[in-house]
Amino acid sequence: MNKRTAIYISVLSTLAYSGVAASQDMLEEVIVTATKRQLALEDFAGAANVIGADQLRPGGIESVRDMVVDIPSLSIGDQFGFARVFMRGIGMTSIDIGGEGAVAFLQDGAIIPRPAAQLMGMFDLAQVEVLRGPQGTLYGRGATAGAINMVTQKPGDEFGGYANLTAGDYSLYSFEGAVDVPMGDALAMRLSTKLEQRDGYGENKFSGDDVDDRDAQAYRATFVYDPGGAWDATLSGQYYKEDDNNYAFHYFGVSEGSSLDVPLAVPILGGKTVDMVGGDIYDINSDQEAINDRDGYLINLTLRYDINDNTNIRSISSWQNMDRFLRDDLDSTDVDLFGQNNYTEESDSFGQEFILNWSVDNIDVLAGVMYFEEDLYGKVFVPLTNICFLLAPDLCGTEIGDAINSGKYLQDGDVDITAYGAFAEITYDISERWSVIAGARYNYEERDGTGSFIFEAAGLDVNTDQDEDWDEITPRFTVQYSPNENAMLYATYTEAFKSGVINTGSTSPPLDPETVDAYEIGFKGGNADGSLRYSIAGFYYDYQDLQISFVNADSVVSTINAAKAENYGGEIEVSAGLGAGWTVDFYGTYLSAEYDEFINGDYANGFALTDLSGNTLPNAPEYTAKLGVTWETGLGNGTLRIHGEAYHQDEVYFTEWNREDAYQDSYELYNANIDYEFAGGDWLVSVWGRNLDDEEVISNNIITAPLYDSLRVGSMLPPRTYGASLRFNF
Repeated sequence: MNKRTAIYISVLSTLAYSGVAASQDMLEEVIVTATKRQLALEDFAGAANVIGADQLRPGGIESVRDMVVDIPSLSIGDQFGFARVFMRGIGMTSIDIGGEGAVAFLQDGAIIPRPAAQLMGMFDLAQVEVLRGPQGTLYGRGATAGAINMVTQKPGDEFGGYANLTAGDYSLYSFEGAVDVPMGDALAMRLSTKLEQRDGYGENKFSGDDVDDRDAQAYRATFVYDPGGAWDATLSGQYYKEDDNNYAFHYFGVSEGSSLDVPLAVPILGGKTVDMVGGDIYDINSDQEAINDRDGYLINLTLRYDINDNTNIRSISSWQNMDRFLRDDLDSTDVDLFGQNNYTEESDSFGQEFILNWSVDNIDVLAGVMYFEEDLYGKVFVPLTNICFLLAPDLCGTEIGDAINSGKYLQDGDVDITAYGAFAEITYDISERWSVIAGARYNYEERDGTGSFIFEAAGLDVNTDQDEDWDEITPRFTVQYSPNENAMLYATYTEAFKSGVINTGSTSPPLDPETVDAYEIGFKGGNADGSLRYSIAGFYYDYQDLQISFVNADSVVSTINAAKAENYGGEIEVSAGLGAGWTVDFYGTYLSAEYDEFINGDYANGFALTDLSGNTLPNAPEYTAKLGVTWETGLGNGTLRIHGEAYHQDEVYFTEWNREDAYQDSYELYNANIDYEFAGGDWLVSVWGRNLDDEEVISNNIITAPLYDSLRVGSMLPPRTYGASLRFNF
């Protein structure tokens, strides 16, 4: 670790001790299960956060992208309808079908493989657990940046439940509820649902229809069988569906690679962009509606068996399906200039994991084996309507011109994925103060792709059949020191592995895996009365073979391994009860994330090869910070709770070229809510607002193909929203 990082960590340590006074308000103990065992958050030798059920609600955290305010070093941008999640500058940079993220997503410990499916399922949750930093031993494939585990609520012993009704601006209506139904001495059931409808944040000025609206529904049934002996079982089934005009491509203007100051469709066919017809950044002006149609299911079965007082084994089985169709307009105007982009993805997967926990005296052993398989189908279809006006305008209206216009861009194929792994991790208490953790994981991944790539304008019709396999051993070693019962210092070395990739119907050769060597030191603890908690972490990553997607000179999506990157930084978190009903939580982060070695074709300079070494990685803000303040007091026969939070994110680039045509300046978000809980806790009224300053924030920006003159399109964070919720517990 270099000198700059060490100095930064020293400063953070001083802040942790001097910035908060002792108080009388106790903070609740938080348990994290993403470690594959029950462990108090303050006892986990790593950077982690747990978002509780009280935050997972309307006006709080309802989707993955809402988490960015509450989790240090997290940045999120959805694109093509899937989540692009980054931790500490590492995340999903692929825009091709088959690409996968660097953050492992799980629900009740079962992997959710598709980034598009990771936007679902955030309802009736007990908590969301976030492990920041590589998790190569625990999770293997796809956890080079970290892991997020959504823990669902389980049925209680008595009949009961809740109903939460919400209304807000943009004609928001949502209902979330659950009911527990005992079914005998050993069996219980929980039924839960969330229904949500909302008008769009913008409008398609051409058609008058909404864009970025929401029409979604989700249902879950959970059964727990616990006969009170050595074993128990939990079975859950979940279904979700969306049918709306969400995830629209917004037009942000021309890029530095554009030859015109307007899209091609303007001079060729007389099209108009959104700014020409008086729309704002949330609107579009397109002859193609933004279509989002997806559904899927998730079935999880968890079995636990206690072999004896010191040993237990768990089995986690998961069956998942996701089908989705997305349509957007690549030419960004109200005429059809080969801009209709049709995106289809279908996934069927099965996962199985066995986990063993064994403890005796001063030794804990965690071990497991896993198997995963997925059948993935993907298609990108762009009809080349009116391309004759670009390629051969004199032939338009003739048989030859009609034949040119009937061409297509088609990327179509299947990828069969098989993975398995085995891991073991031993925690040895050397003394009352010192412990060491040592572990390793073997990872194996095999992919077999079949398909074709057709781009008739470029004369391409290519068979894309290919297969490849990879394996990797990822070790971990941690030293842990507890100077007293309220503090813990740790130092960790770990490696992690993100599988190689074969994209469906892609002309790119199989990609090598991403690997990371990661070093982290941290100090966490609190005061004796439990009113203060703090956590400080410093990290250094040596990252190899990042998988980067871009559009090349032939207007074809290409994915390559981008050589090397170096990330380092520091994080501080403080939560404190200040007395008299006041609590405060704060975090601040610093991140340096740069390419060490990377040469790529530059869209702004005729795709001449350019050395990008020293450029900042996408979605890697140098500084982020959050301050949250809560005041709670008795009022009448109930309890009044007021919470406000402010979040700052430094500037980010969305591409490796670090230009302002794919860039978001630094910004702030302000959120607030006022809750009143009536006596007895049966009724809760909440009034809330998010992005109260109505900041316009680009969450992702891509540079389109030269075929569209390298336009800028992307997605937005929501504007200011507000509403009220009424919850009834029974």
